[in-house]
Amino acid sequence: MPLLALLTLAVMVIALIDAITRRDDQVKHMPKFVWVFFIVLLPLIGSILWFTIGREYEQRQAPMSFGDPRRWQKDAEPAPAPRTYDARSTEQQIADLEREMHLADLEEQVRRRRAEGGSPGSGAGAGS
Repeated sequence: MPLLALLTLAVMVIALIDAITRRDDQVKHMPKFVWVFFIVLLPLIGSILWFTIGREYEQRQAPMSFGDPRRWQKDAEPAPAPRTYDARSTEQQIADLEREMHLADLEEQVRRRRAEGGSPGSGAGAGS
């Protein structure tokens, strides 16, 4: 007997959650608040009637597939543009990176010397 009571309670809770979260245009025959009242008043019968005649089931246009659900939407954002191909060779890319690293080192030296109070053109390393 307790198993039947737990089963009825579980079905009622699931029906209540489904009825409350469903949009108004997906509820058939009665307003949503009447269905909720009916499910609470007569838990087993109200839940069974809700699932059989009270709610509208969505008709899927395309078969279900795995992956990102945004892919299934018709009005989804367009896919991002593909990345452009870098036509430089690997050696050119490495040379550019080394140049950037050298410039970053020089900028760091300038910042360090300014923080020490000296100017970038003066000091022991200038002119030698």
